[in-house]
Amino acid sequence: MDIVTFMAGFALGLLLLGAWVSRRCMFRVEEGSVAVLTTFGAAECSDPEQKKLATWPPGLHMKKPWQKVLAVQTMEQILDLSGEKARTAMAADGTTLRLDSILRYQPLEGRLADYLFGMKSPREHVTGLFTCLLRNEIANFGTSGGLESGGRSRALDLAIRGPNPVTIDTHDMGSFALLRSRRARLNQDIAKFCHTQIGDRYGVRFNAVDLVDILPPDELAAALNAVIYAHTEAGTLYYRTEGDCQQRILGAEQGLEIAKAKAKSTELEMRKLAEFLTRLDEDSTLDLYVQRRRAEVLGDAKLLYVNDASF
Repeated sequence: MDIVTFMAGFALGLLLLGAWVSRRCMFRVEEGSVAVLTTFGAAECSDPEQKKLATWPPGLHMKKPWQKVLAVQTMEQILDLSGEKARTAMAADGTTLRLDSILRYQPLEGRLADYLFGMKSPREHVTGLFTCLLRNEIANFGTSGGLESGGRSRALDLAIRGPNPVTIDTHDMGSFALLRSRRARLNQDIAKFCHTQIGDRYGVRFNAVDLVDILPPDELAAALNAVIYAHTEAGTLYYRTEGDCQQRILGAEQGLEIAKAKAKSTELEMRKLAEFLTRLDEDSTLDLYVQRRRAEVLGDAKLLYVNDASF
């Protein structure tokens, strides 16, 4: 009985050990990712001289029980530095701006050694690199020391010199207004610098850079809101006054038309009366008509003023 129990326990132990070993010897790679195996800390290489790591594609694979799996997403990733994650930068005139930005990057399968083992925390490192780059360009935008020019930044030079030249006095424009007006060019400059100067040095490819919004400090925002409110009030008052003037002009034009109509009717009435009196005069009855009308008027009058010269 004891031997049977021992054999049953031993078989159960072997079964559990086999299940554990099977689980340790199998690993799964999700779609859009690749896996790298490390043996006691050393990564498996397909080309040791070029420091190219051996990768396993999506699917189910086998490994040794003591090997560890490092999964890396090779699909495009988004680094959102907006909202609470937004970064601040000081502009050339000393204004502290808050920047909402988005960076799209993608780890390169051929440079996974740099991505995994060249940086302690790849995502935090990329975040810090992009933040430093963004702050440097913001601080030097419109002044000397830009990314690609020794004087004004290349974005401002292109905006001034072509293809449609415009006259811009950079001394009269604050950094906040200048950056917002040239935000598209600033995005292009940062993206170009990432592609040409950084490249795949850190095992990633920068696909796109988007400076979503540039927000002023609270004091400047309050001043801008006051200016916008003043412009709105001035515009409202202007259009209200213009509407009142248009209404008065329309009323005057309609009053003029009414006066013309009344004058025309009075003229017509006078012409008719003149024709009637002319016919009475031709019939030699005008004096009788005048006397009768005089009598009717005197009869309806309550007061009568008599001229002394008539006596």
